[in-house]
Amino acid sequence: MAVHHPGRAPWPLVAAAAVLLTHAAWATASPAPAAPATDPVQTDEIAHIVKPGDTLEGLAATYLDAPRLWPLLQSRNKLHDARRLKPGSVVWIPVRLQPQSSATVDFVQGTATARAPGATAAAAIAAGQKLEEGTALNVAPDAFVTVALADGTVVRIQSQSDVVLRQLRRRGRAGSVQAVLEMRSGAVESAVQPAAGPRRFEVRTPLAITSVRGTRFGIAMGETGQTTASVLEGTVGVQARDAAAPAGLPHDPSAGVALAMGQGLAVAADGKLGTPRALLAAPDVSQIPEMVSDAGILALSVPALPGALRYEAQVARDEAFRQVLRQGRFSNGELRFRALEDGRYYLMVRALDDAGIAGLPATRAFTVKTQPAPPLYQQPAPGAVVAAGASVLECTEVAGARWYRLQVATDAAFSGIVRDEPRLAQCRLELGALPKGSYFWRAASVAELPGGAADQGPFAPPQAFTVADRPPAMSSNALDANDGGTRVSLHWPAQPGQRFRLQLAAAAHPDFKTLVQDTELDSPTWAAGELPAGEYLVRIQVLDPTGLQSEFSPARKVRVGTGLSTAFGLPLSTQGGDPVRRP
Repeated sequence: MAVHHPGRAPWPLVAAAAVLLTHAAWATASPAPAAPATDPVQTDEIAHIVKPGDTLEGLAATYLDAPRLWPLLQSRNKLHDARRLKPGSVVWIPVRLQPQSSATVDFVQGTATARAPGATAAAAIAAGQKLEEGTALNVAPDAFVTVALADGTVVRIQSQSDVVLRQLRRRGRAGSVQAVLEMRSGAVESAVQPAAGPRRFEVRTPLAITSVRGTRFGIAMGETGQTTASVLEGTVGVQARDAAAPAGLPHDPSAGVALAMGQGLAVAADGKLGTPRALLAAPDVSQIPEMVSDAGILALSVPALPGALRYEAQVARDEAFRQVLRQGRFSNGELRFRALEDGRYYLMVRALDDAGIAGLPATRAFTVKTQPAPPLYQQPAPGAVVAAGASVLECTEVAGARWYRLQVATDAAFSGIVRDEPRLAQCRLELGALPKGSYFWRAASVAELPGGAADQGPFAPPQAFTVADRPPAMSSNALDANDGGTRVSLHWPAQPGQRFRLQLAAAAHPDFKTLVQDTELDSPTWAAGELPAGEYLVRIQVLDPTGLQSEFSPARKVRVGTGLSTAFGLPLSTQGGDPVRRP
C-alpha cells in the first residue's frame, strides 16, 4: 500500500516524472505467482491540501464525481464542520471511493489468460476485451500482451509474466486515470501519457514500487527476485525503503536519488538499492538486411557491444512495438526466432549489462520475403567447371511459379551482373559465348499476380562455377600402337593430372554401340593380352582435372594376332582371310 502524504516533496506526482523503488515489507516472500485477491478493496488515499473556498461537497465532486458522498469524506477526516475547511490542512480522499475505470486488451500474441475478481478460473483473452480492476493476467512463454488504459497509457506485458491490475480508477468525471499494477513475475514496459492534473501510475514488485508521470520506462524481475528499472524518457526519483518502515511510507526521504533519462538501476534480492548508472548504448543494427528470405528460421545478427552480457530482442508488426510477435534473450548478438510469414516487421534490440539492466533500444525495419520459394540447383555442381560455348545452367521447377529469373555475375554479391534473364519459361539458361572465367549464378521463382504483375520470390544462395575451354580431342596419330601379336598396347601424350576413358569395339561395329571394353585410366597407357584374335577399333576421351571432358578421338584400328605364323613369319590365315586360331 502506498499512501501519499503532504510535505514529502522529493518526488511529487504533480511535478516531473518520478519513480520510487522501495524494499517492500514483504520482500522476503516467495516470488512465485499468488492467486489474485477476490475483492481488491482499495485502501490507498490521496492527500488534498485545502485551498481557500474548498468544501467537502466540492472535493467529493472533483475527486469522486459524486457530491453526495461528502459525508464519507467528513467521516474519514473526522471533521466537525463540513463547510469550513482550514486552508493548508489535509483532507484524505480514499481511492476506493473514486469511480472505477477499465483497461482494454490491445493485442495478444500466444497464450494469455485473465482471471477477473471473484472468478473461479482464468480464461483466454482476446484483443478488444475489457479488463476490470482486480483482474490477474498471466502471459505464457513466447507470448505477449499489450494493454491500453483509458487515458492512452500503454503497458506492454512480456512473456512469462504475472500481473494484477490492482487499481483502475479515475479522478472525477473526466479526470486522470489512477492505476496500480502488481507484477509478480516477468517484465513490463510502459509508455505513460502525461496528464493535465494529478495522476497516479505505479508498477509494484516484491522489491519495488515505481510511480511515474509522463515517461517511458521498463521494470523487470529476475529469477532470484532482483528488480531492475531503466528509463528512456522523463526523470525518475528513486528512494530505498526498509521492511521496518510503516506501510506505504518512505523510510527516509533524504535518501532519494534522481534517475535521469538514459539511466537505470537494480534493486538486489535483499532490497539493497544499486547506484544509478548510464544505460548501455544501443546495439548497431545497421547491418540487419532489409530483406530476409530464409523460410526455416529468422536469423538476425548484431555485433558485440562492449559491456553487454546478454541481449534482449523483439520483433513486432508495428513501429511502436504494441504488436510483438517474437521475443527472446540471447547470450550474444546472434538472434534466432521462429520463422515469420511474409510481411513488413520491426526489430528492437537492447543490451543487458552485468546488473541485468536493459540498455537503450535500437530499432530496424525489415521485410520477410520467402514466397514463391526459390528453385533447387540441378547442374552444374557447386564449384564445377563447365565448357565454354556449350554449357547450361539448370534448376528445378517450382509449383505455382509462372516464370524463373536467373542471374550470372562475376562476384557473390552480384554487383557485376553479366547475365540477367527475368522471365524464363523454364528454369534453364544456356550460357552461350560467356567468356572464360569464374562466375556465380542464382535463381528465383516468379509468380503471376492477378492482373498480370510479376511477384518475384527470393533468390537461392549464390553458387560458384567456372567457364573453361574443353581439352582438345586427341588425333588418331597420337596413339602409338603395338599390335599384331596376342598382346596389344597403346600409349599417348598427356598433361599432368589428366585421366582418360578408353572404349574398344570390334571393327564390325564402328558406331561403338556395342563395346568390348569401356574403362577409365589414370595414366596414358593401355594394354590387353586376353582379346580374341581379330581387328578392333579404339578411341580415347581426355578427362581433364578441371572436370571437363574432350570429345572422343577418331577411332584407331588395332589387330590382335593368333600367335601362329607361316615359315616366312606371316600370320597364318584361312582361305577366307581370317586368322587361324590356336586350338
